[in-house]
Amino acid sequence: MIITQVDAFTDTVFAGNPAAVCLLPEPRGEVWMQRVAGEMNLSETAFLQRRADGGFDLRWFTPAVEVDLCGHATLASAHVLWERGECVPGAEIRFHTRSGVLAARVHEGWIELDFPALSEEPAEPPPGLIEALGAEPRYLGRNRFDFLAELDSEAAVRGLRPDMHRLRAVDARGVIVTARSAEPDFDFVSRFFAPAAGIDEDPVTGSAHCCLGPYWQARLRKAALAARQVSPRGGVVRVEVEGSRVKLLGKAVTVFVAELSSSGAVSGP
Repeated sequence: MIITQVDAFTDTVFAGNPAAVCLLPEPRGEVWMQRVAGEMNLSETAFLQRRADGGFDLRWFTPAVEVDLCGHATLASAHVLWERGECVPGAEIRFHTRSGVLAARVHEGWIELDFPALSEEPAEPPPGLIEALGAEPRYLGRNRFDFLAELDSEAAVRGLRPDMHRLRAVDARGVIVTARSAEPDFDFVSRFFAPAAGIDEDPVTGSAHCCLGPYWQARLRKAALAARQVSPRGGVVRVEVEGSRVKLLGKAVTVFVAELSSSGAVSGP
């Protein structure tokens, strides 16, 4: 069984967000998948299994939990399927997931993902959130997964040093922090913190941009946006908002391909 590690939302190795992708020859239990994800110790490990209809079942695991939606590991999965010849290069791939059917295709040299919009609504800060962030947001909202906090500047987003212990106690998958970009080539910047899901800071978060896209579209009056996630590794996401759907565009590069040992491949439920 082959595991491929891919850096997503970048065209340069050792940047963007690393994800592991495992194509399963037969169904495996979630306990086993969680153990593999813990062994890989990346923000997400994706598990794919081919369906009779030509699509793929897709599940995502952090080192600690299974998640309902993940952008960078979906992008990495499409990259691996095309690179390995499992799918016709560039042809649309349909993934069946906990968040419905997601599609991937190639658009002008970028991988384009068709995801649901995850718009936020204004929210009161829960106890401890402001103290955990160490900054007072100019706006705070929440969608079904995360809180979204807008700060006054890109410098404030880059300089944030959250208290992860306190943030872990906040009742949400994570916290998206964002601001207008200081660079003319980008519309906004962001960072994403999810210690409760086993990820203190995610390098580049596709699912967060399903919220950030509609949020900044409403404020900037633009349907097509250029975004940079300003984590230490960093990455670039192009976002296009189309009603209840969000197109996420990014690039990906394979870092290495490894073979899961026979003991790992056969043990566990």
